[in-house]
Amino acid sequence: MPKISAKWRDFGTSIFSIMTQKAIASGAVNLAQGFPDFDGPTVIKDAAIAAIKAGRNQYAPAPGVPELRQLLAQRKAEQSQRTYDWHSEVTIFSGASEAIFCALQALFDPGDEILAFEPYFDSYPAAAHSSGARIVGIPLDPPSFTFTRSSLEQAVTKRTRALLLNSPHNPTGRAFNQVELEILRDFVLAHDLLVITDEVYEELVYSPAKHQSIADLPDMAERSIVISSTAKTFSFTGWKVGYAFAPKELTAALRAVHQFTVFCSATPLQYGMIAALELGPEYFSELRQDYRLRRDLLLTELRASGFRAEAPEGTYFIVADYSDLSTVDDLKFASQLTEQHKVAAIPISVFYTDQQLAARRYRYVRFAFCKNQATIAEAGSRLRRIREP
Repeated sequence: MPKISAKWRDFGTSIFSIMTQKAIASGAVNLAQGFPDFDGPTVIKDAAIAAIKAGRNQYAPAPGVPELRQLLAQRKAEQSQRTYDWHSEVTIFSGASEAIFCALQALFDPGDEILAFEPYFDSYPAAAHSSGARIVGIPLDPPSFTFTRSSLEQAVTKRTRALLLNSPHNPTGRAFNQVELEILRDFVLAHDLLVITDEVYEELVYSPAKHQSIADLPDMAERSIVISSTAKTFSFTGWKVGYAFAPKELTAALRAVHQFTVFCSATPLQYGMIAALELGPEYFSELRQDYRLRRDLLLTELRASGFRAEAPEGTYFIVADYSDLSTVDDLKFASQLTEQHKVAAIPISVFYTDQQLAARRYRYVRFAFCKNQATIAEAGSRLRRIREP
């Protein structure tokens, strides 16, 4: 047998795939993987279908369909008064994950360190690993899931190059506030760091919380890459249409990697997202209202079942403390929940640098509420039986 590289030996199957497979095998309600069990607006699908029928099936420009980039730049300017040149500072990627991957490949060298709040999305360390860099976790301590300037300073070394910030934050649901963002801004400037900000849940923030990008704070735009996606906002996670805003020099670095990975994202799906961005403000208002109802329904069911949980400020996830229900670690609890009680969730320890330590310290699992209300109600009915003998 020819020799096989050991570079990726420590990266196995994603926890999302594992728990979804367990859910299918057990006949469980899948509140583990964060995909809706419904589609987004028909007008978006119709636009993609029309593009296919019109022959828009060949390579798009590597940076993305111009009309889509123009609309994204326009919407960004309306939301934040920050102007990005659509031609040289806006790029379409095959999902936010590809954008993050390209950013980490383009900007960092072997041995560099990138700070990120943990628990963090599991693609971050994989993307860093591929460039030879590594993620350094800064814990967001429950139940508040916040940080201090001291915790930031303790993580800095001479190899620190950047902060990878996710807000609204998966999995905790935090939407970092003005005070927290200003602490981060001052810290980043003091240490001359880059910022990659993952904002894929920017439209899913629930009043009184508000979404604000750190890139919009003074002196931050020139050192920030703002990454988002259409997947969560428009409920088409399988389309993988993401995008990034960045200054011209940083954009050029991203595009250098992007053109040699996927080259371009799916052309007709980009045209579908043009129709999505042309939806009026009532769409986004109704989106938040619908998700707030789902959030509150799942929160009620979790609390009635013996979990301790706070309402997330953003995203479509609830992190729930199960310590009143079981003393086993979160990996075992998530498996038992799926196999015995037929509801799938994600163990939180897999989102930490030291997973074994996190599994000993925390008793949390993550539930997704990006589901029809009937799905959530069925999950709730099953969860309420947990404490039955």
